[in-house]
Amino acid sequence: MATVELRFSAQPEHVRTARLVAAAVARRAGVDEAVLDEVRLAVGEACSRAVGLHQAGSISAPVQVQLIEDEKQFSIQVGDESPGSVGSAAGAEDDAESEDEMGLAVISGLVDDVEVSASETGGLIRMTWPTTPQPVQG
Repeated sequence: MATVELRFSAQPEHVRTARLVAAAVARRAGVDEAVLDEVRLAVGEACSRAVGLHQAGSISAPVQVQLIEDEKQFSIQVGDESPGSVGSAAGAEDDAESEDEMGLAVISGLVDDVEVSASETGGLIRMTWPTTPQPVQG
């Protein structure tokens, strides 16, 4: 199992870099070429959501992204440190809540296997895609 970990400050301009890295690692892991656009879009949506939660809560901790390559699947985990970041965030405006729900709906529409969880210390979105074994190069 290979894992690539990214941490970036909660700034919108870093989301593009996370999308590009995720697509490159997904390609190397054996994710089907036809699905790479979905990977890019889903990662962009999850990272944008985390950046927004951090900015709204004045959280200085970095957004965390893990790209996990297993034998038959590729997973991406996007973590934030916003307490109660799934569902109705404490003190959030209605617009922010509906934007958050829209982001989660977009991710769910793009990814068949998605898990969203939250705790007092933050939230995690885990997205998984099947992979095709890569030929051994020698």
